[in-house]
Amino acid sequence: MHRSAKRLASLLACAAVPVMLVAGCSSDDSGKKDQGGAPKSASPGKSAGSGSASPSVTPAKMKKLPNPCQALSKETVKKLAPKPKNENGEQGKSTDAMARGYCAWNSSEDKGVDGTQYRWLDVGFQRYDSDPTVGTGEKRATDFYKKQIDTAKATQGAENVKTGTVDGNGDASAWITYDLKKEDNVFKNQVVIARTANVVVTVNYNGAGLAGADAPDPSDLLEGAETAAKEAVAAVGKANQ
Repeated sequence: MHRSAKRLASLLACAAVPVMLVAGCSSDDSGKKDQGGAPKSASPGKSAGSGSASPSVTPAKMKKLPNPCQALSKETVKKLAPKPKNENGEQGKSTDAMARGYCAWNSSEDKGVDGTQYRWLDVGFQRYDSDPTVGTGEKRATDFYKKQIDTAKATQGAENVKTGTVDGNGDASAWITYDLKKEDNVFKNQVVIARTANVVVTVNYNGAGLAGADAPDPSDLLEGAETAAKEAVAAVGKANQ
């Protein structure tokens, strides 16, 4: 099978990337009411002149986030994204590295006459501090966890949407799978979202067979996404030891 280099470049340019808004991106840092991390202005122990104590909430358990580009092992990255363009990952900018973080990898493995296998992998972290005005860090993280699940299920253009739960991963974890069509290609998308105390981890992993290659097995992709999510949750725990 002869493949045009120009045609393959066009396919890669149109490769599907997750459309979910990940908290680790700096472009999402402004204009939101509930950004996570510490409150913009901490409430004093007593209101000025009143002598009455301010409401108190349970302190957040997790105080730190891991480096997002080091949250996954090199072995996992190479397995899920063979021959990545940058094996160290592309780290998203953040105004508060202790509140949110993001890293992504993508790869295009040329199989010769059998086409090209494309993979995209990213991991995002969102941490919430306790705030008397909006609740505990755990409650805020729980709300965001549910919102991330709803966002994934409502991805524009998604087909064959399926959901389920992941056992043994943090305090709660769910997966969402769906297909997205780009030109003549179908991208198999897997999203795994997990909450550990006051931190939410979101893993996006998708793949496609380009230039005549067979589509990847969605069950294999989901297994890989779950592995990555569990490593990311474990990294949160290690960062807070």
